Amino acid sequence: MNQVLYVILGVVAGVLSGMLGIGGGVILIPALVFIFGLTQLQAQGTTLALMIPPIGLLAALRYYQAGNVKLGMAGFICLGFFIGGFMGAGLVQNLPEPLIRKIFALSLFLISLRMFFGKL
Repeated sequence: MNQVLYVILGVVAGVLSGMLGIGGGVILIPALVFIFGLTQLQAQGTTLALMIPPIGLLAALRYYQAGNVKLGMAGFICLGFFIGGFMGAGLVQNLPEPLIRKIFALSLFLISLRMFFGKL
C-alpha cells in the first residue's frame, strides 16, 4: 500500500517540479515528514537521492528541447550544487532536529513572502 502512495506522491511532486520548478523542498520533504513520519534529515536525504534520475534526465530534457535550458549556466551551478550539497549534508548531521525543522520552515516562509510580494 505504501508503495502506491509513494508513487502518487512522486507523480504530484514531479508534475509540480516540471511545471513550477518546485517539488523536493516544497512538496516532498513536508509530505515525507508529516504523512510518512520520516525525520527531517531522512526526508531531506531521501529527496536528494530520488531527485537525481527523474529531474536530471526527463524534465530537464523537455525544457532543453523547448530551448529553455542554459547549459553553461547549469553546468557551473551544478558544480556549486555538488560541492554545496556535500557541505550542507555534512553540516546538518550534528544539528538538533527541532532546529533543522525551524530553519526549513523559516526558509519556506521567507521564500513565499518574497514570491508573493516581490516584483513580477
